[in-house]
Amino acid sequence: MSNSDDSRARLVGINHVALEVGDIDAALDFYGSIFEIELRGRSASSAFVDMGDQFLALSERDDAGDNADDARHFGLVVDDPAIVEERLDEAGVEPLSTSGLDFRDPWGNRAQVVAYEEIQFTKTDHVLRGMGLSDLEKSDAAIEELAEKGLDPGR
Repeated sequence: MSNSDDSRARLVGINHVALEVGDIDAALDFYGSIFEIELRGRSASSAFVDMGDQFLALSERDDAGDNADDARHFGLVVDDPAIVEERLDEAGVEPLSTSGLDFRDPWGNRAQVVAYEEIQFTKTDHVLRGMGLSDLEKSDAAIEELAEKGLDPGR
């Protein structure tokens, strides 16, 4: 849906997602056991995990997890969800009973993992190349969804 009203800013994307965790080192160990991570930056009470042109911000708080709920979550796009499922199993993390691959970190943050090929979310070719992921492609269904919005990425 196009916004012809110039008085409002258009949402372009998400630069980062910020999560509250109880311990930065433990959070880096946890997420590092599931995903290949690279730090963008680090301080005593926060860490920034690189995701190409986006990042995950981890902030240490003593009360992290006190306000977890069932609906609030964030989505992570990966190249291979099967590997995530294996790593969660190895870490003793039970996926939540949903239709997808959802789990909670030790502080109650709920993550939903989806495959890059199956969703509308798209990285530009130069970002994928820079991330070493230039072989990722979209499914026909994802291409169709993008095309319906005038966002056909081509093939």
